[in-house]
Amino acid sequence: MADFTELPDLASRLLGGSVVDANDEFFAARDNLVNTGPPTFSPQTFGAKGQVYDGWETRRRREPGHDHAIVRLGAAGIISGVVVDTAFFTGNFPPFVSVQACGLEGYPSPAELAAAEWLPIVPRSAVQGDTANAFPVTDPHRFTHVRLSIFPDGGVARLRVHGSVVPDPRLFPDGQVDLAALEYGGRVTDCSNRFYGAPDQLVAPGLARVMGEGWETARRRDTGNDWVRVRLVAPGRIRLAELDTSHFKGNAPAAASLRGIDTRYADPADERAWFDLLPRVRLQPDTRHRFPLPDAATATEVRLDVYPDGGMARLRLPGRIAPEDLANLRQRWWDSLPPAHQHQVDRSAAPTADTPWRRSFPPPPSTHR
Repeated sequence: MADFTELPDLASRLLGGSVVDANDEFFAARDNLVNTGPPTFSPQTFGAKGQVYDGWETRRRREPGHDHAIVRLGAAGIISGVVVDTAFFTGNFPPFVSVQACGLEGYPSPAELAAAEWLPIVPRSAVQGDTANAFPVTDPHRFTHVRLSIFPDGGVARLRVHGSVVPDPRLFPDGQVDLAALEYGGRVTDCSNRFYGAPDQLVAPGLARVMGEGWETARRRDTGNDWVRVRLVAPGRIRLAELDTSHFKGNAPAAASLRGIDTRYADPADERAWFDLLPRVRLQPDTRHRFPLPDAATATEVRLDVYPDGGMARLRLPGRIAPEDLANLRQRWWDSLPPAHQHQVDRSAAPTADTPWRRSFPPPPSTHR
């Protein structure tokens, strides 16, 4: 599988992704496209419309044309690659697919999306059945929606849209934000072990509903300990560390510590460059622990160490981005918008030749315009 699959899936329901429109879903619901888990299949399981599939499947076309589905990304960002997974679709997969993307303000309706300016990110390409078909993407723009077209019809189990989150800074105009949050661009860059649970789930939105929605390591049989590294949304000062062991009862870590580093000025490979944010503290099972950090230095990355092993549901790091770093984040957001999206943005939010960013930064509109 391509390396881009290590990046977050921007379309995932875990981040709030949704299939907002499809021209047909006769055999299997469009919503399955963005489900977080891998596709499943039970042979000889028939409903009123035939074999039940964990995916999106349209009826057989008897006229010219093709089918499509539109996905609103849970987190808008720059797309590095797309996976069109046809798992378990063998005699009923589409022979060709294409993917387009657009960037829009607010929450456009299907009619407004149909009139949007769509840019091709995956040209019409052949796919195989029962296969995770991977396509790299090189377009540098920040997108909010993607449109999957299948030629002429058939079934797709999952659509994965891997990339880097580019947050809308109008959502935190004073710079106060969860600096670790996946939905704003924080992400796990490395960890010691991911045997039972994906580490990115640590910084996912919402509370974990079950143990499987957190990060859990294998049982250690040595004298070491497990750890995870998180790149923050932007350089910032963390004011609170929340270490949530919810649902981990017989397998929670006994203790944890948190360190930070500013990689703009220090090398992460130099252990001496890391500074303490939260000295080693005892943890309880199935508990949301909150530790104030009133004097934390600015960090771009953090390292959470758990002793000796175990599982954690969520890591929250509320803090504040400094004004100059927030301005850099705003500039990156603006520069990545497709031209059509820039034209929709309130002009008081746009940079000028004399003032890169105005102090007045209005919230995003609630509807497309």
